[in-house]
Amino acid sequence: MAATVSLSSTFDTHPHHCPYPYPNPYHNHIAHSRLHHTPYFNTSPPNPKHPLPLQLKSRCYRLVLPLSSSSDSPSSTSSFFQEPLRTGRFMSNEELEKLRVLENFSYSHEFEFGSMSVRVMRPDEIDITADLLAESFAKSLLLPLGYVKLLAYLVKQYLIERRALMPHTATLVGFYKGVDGEEEEEQLAGTVEVSFNKRGANASPPTPTPPKDSPYICNMTVREPLRRRGIGWNLLKASEELISQLSLRRDVYLHCRMIDVAPFNMYAKAGYKTVKTDSILVLLTLQRRKHLMCKKLPVLDNPSEIYLSSPDEALHE
Repeated sequence: MAATVSLSSTFDTHPHHCPYPYPNPYHNHIAHSRLHHTPYFNTSPPNPKHPLPLQLKSRCYRLVLPLSSSSDSPSSTSSFFQEPLRTGRFMSNEELEKLRVLENFSYSHEFEFGSMSVRVMRPDEIDITADLLAESFAKSLLLPLGYVKLLAYLVKQYLIERRALMPHTATLVGFYKGVDGEEEEEQLAGTVEVSFNKRGANASPPTPTPPKDSPYICNMTVREPLRRRGIGWNLLKASEELISQLSLRRDVYLHCRMIDVAPFNMYAKAGYKTVKTDSILVLLTLQRRKHLMCKKLPVLDNPSEIYLSSPDEALHE
């Protein structure tokens, strides 16, 4: 599965079906992959002379600062805070509550020959997620294997930058575990990125440009040996569940390349409709033409009630 890639480095790729901002490794479902590699900040952790406690209350705001050691943080502090975001910015109580929602988010699905679980990417999973995206991205661009390491480095910087924007955006990772001798060890199966509002929107989204204040799904990819099992379908469903919990906007957008028929059909079955298509002139920029697709999520009392038909109908990933 793929989404629109938007890393910070003027690489314009075309992953597979899901629109996402960095190299989308999954088969031909990456709708558009735009690699933007321009790290917005130094990825090395800051070393303040006088480390401050994790949470500094200032009325309704708290300053999220890096910690010198795990012992500096209160026992009640979430793992997201224990792994500092290093943004150095004040966060409102609403933002902190959304961080807790991200930390506790969990989605699972049972297949006939295995199971899948989806959660927000953890700091120690950045490297394997970047490698997965870089491999898929390189294949979609027909690049030599020698470029994979470079792409992985660029994607990693992108993932670090995006993680610093939580809770306005989040990268989800899906893990698959087989049964009866089939991939019995849990392994990273796929990933997808979700932005919830304008503050989490990518600075340079692919065309046709989606509204920045609406939720956007991108950079979806599935590990090649595990495709066509419904993993991409469930990554999409998990994304919609999380959007229902963290965004008041019901209109969700994503991109799909015109040449990616299977992903397009999957999105259509999930309820997404084409709202705009790239002009043929976009070919002059060496990009593939893409559809901008949109779905209006239902207002549900329980977000887990989101229904995407049957995953068997969309075994593309």
